[in-house]
Formats: sequence, C-alpha cells, structure tokens
Amino acid sequence: MRNLLEQLKEHTTVVADTGEVGAIKAYAPEDATTNPSLILKAVSGDQHDYVALLEAILDEAGRQAADVEAQIAWAADRLIVAIGTQILKVIPGRVSTEVDARLSFDRPGTLAKARRLIELYQQAGVDRERVLIKIAATWEGIRAAEQLEREGIHCNLTLLFGFAQARACAEAGVSLISPFVGRILDWHQARGGQAFAEPDLDPGVQSVSRIYRYYKQHGYPTVVMGASFRNLGQILALAGCDRLTISPALLEQLAGQQGELARRLDYRGERLPRPEPIDEARFRWEMNEDAMATEKLAEGIRAFAADQVQLEALLRARLG
Repeated sequence: MRNLLEQLKEHTTVVADTGEVGAIKAYAPEDATTNPSLILKAVSGDQHDYVALLEAILDEAGRQAADVEAQIAWAADRLIVAIGTQILKVIPGRVSTEVDARLSFDRPGTLAKARRLIELYQQAGVDRERVLIKIAATWEGIRAAEQLEREGIHCNLTLLFGFAQARACAEAGVSLISPFVGRILDWHQARGGQAFAEPDLDPGVQSVSRIYRYYKQHGYPTVVMGASFRNLGQILALAGCDRLTISPALLEQLAGQQGELARRLDYRGERLPRPEPIDEARFRWEMNEDAMATEKLAEGIRAFAADQVQLEALLRARLG
C-alpha cells in the first residue's frame, strides 16, 4: 500500500513550506514557499550551504554601499533571492519569495520591492515565471498585486483569512492565494472553541473549501493553495485543493503513514456568472465585520515584520 503523501500528490500539487533545501529534497514537492520566519530559521542554523552563502553576501554588501543601513537592505534582499535560487535548483516549479511585511499597507513600496526582487532573480539567471512574489492580502497589497500581474510578475497573496480577501484577490487576477487553515483554528480555540472531532467541521478547512468552491463556480483561474496546517486531518480533508503548502514535519508524517486517501475537493457543478467586483469600502466593511480575519491578518503582519527586523539585526551584527 502506498503512503499518504504519494496518494495526496495524485490529487493535489504538494508544496514544501520551508527554506531548508535538505527537507525539500527529501519529499520532492513541485513548489516551495518561504517567508521571513523560515528565512530567519534557515540562516540562524548550522546549514553549511547557507552559512557560506550568507558570508559571501555580507562580503559583497560592503562593496555595494558605504552606509551600513544600505548594506543591510541590500544584503537582506540579496539573501532571500539567493535562498530562493538555491531552492529552485531542487524543485521543478516555483518558489514564493515574500515582500517585507512592513510594506503591507504601502502600495508603491510593495511595487518597488517586488520589482527589485524580480530584478535580482533575473540577475541570478532565474526566469520570472519561476517566482511568485508573496504579498499580504491587505487592500493595498491586492491592488499592488493587480498591477504586478499586468507586468508579468506573478503573485502569491498570503495571510488570507477572510472571504472578502479571497474575492478581491480573484477579481484582481492574482496568480495564487494562500488561505490559512491552522491559524483560523488557533483563533477559535483561543476563545474557548472546541477541538473538532471531524476535520470537515474545522473552521479553517471550511474556509478553504468555501473559497475553492467559489472560485470554481465562477471560473476564476486563481490557484487556491491551502496553508498553515496543524495536523494531518486538516490536510487530508482538503485533498483535491489546487495546491497545499506543508511543513517538513507534516510531510514526514504523510510519508510515514499508509491508508486510503480519497479526493475531498472536486467541483463539478455548473458555472455561475461572476458578481460585481468588491470595492474598497465593501472590502473594508466585510473585514471589519470578520473579527477573526482582521485580528489574524494584523497579527501575521506583525510577526513577519518582527522576523524581518530580527533578520536585519543578524545581518547588522555580522557586518559589524
């Protein structure tokens, strides 16, 4: 009997949620996603390849700018692109590289940073088709992604918790969204919510399932990639979703377990006309009405921004 990971790959494109090349090689995913937390973890460890890479970038930073802060900014961008480039050597698909979370409400700043990251990838010999620029699904982030898609820069809209975010992303024509599962469950349990005996009752699973059905019903080509899992039950309940990005620990569990895995998401219903696009006022009102989405989006942005600051502090210490 085949393991669960082998069967999952028949229904869903599996994506590795890590910056660790060794883990990616072990489970042979199609794509990989990174974020500031994963990048910080990767360069803070003792992986020989990344230690050498970091030292080389820091050596070059001094030749790129005289001011220390400018050196740090240059080195941070160069580092995340260099790690993405290393990842692309061991996967056939795309890598997601995140824009600085401190730009989440800054459309012009997001545009400039995204273009800079793509420029660095191209300088490294990586075609832009193999890169997804990862942006928080704020109103400003979605509007920046809409412009970037017009320029041929593909985007992954992350920290997506609410249906208004999902609607706006599809209507903006973004390439891919990452609706979170585990963090939605975290929010409900922190407020006294029950542990759900059936994964289908998990509010995070229900959120992704609703988005998946809506996109298929209305013919939106935006890829739905479930993210942020806490257990295998959540993953198995979403078998059939376009993509699922999964941590190495959960990939290991999937590879180590056998059993029958059935496809759970597979829309075959009629195509419905698309509604009028959601405008800014409606988007902000629906987010205001969704306490979970509002709180988890803000919390996620703060956490990613904090890890970006920690990464810059590490670079500053090494430069000093």
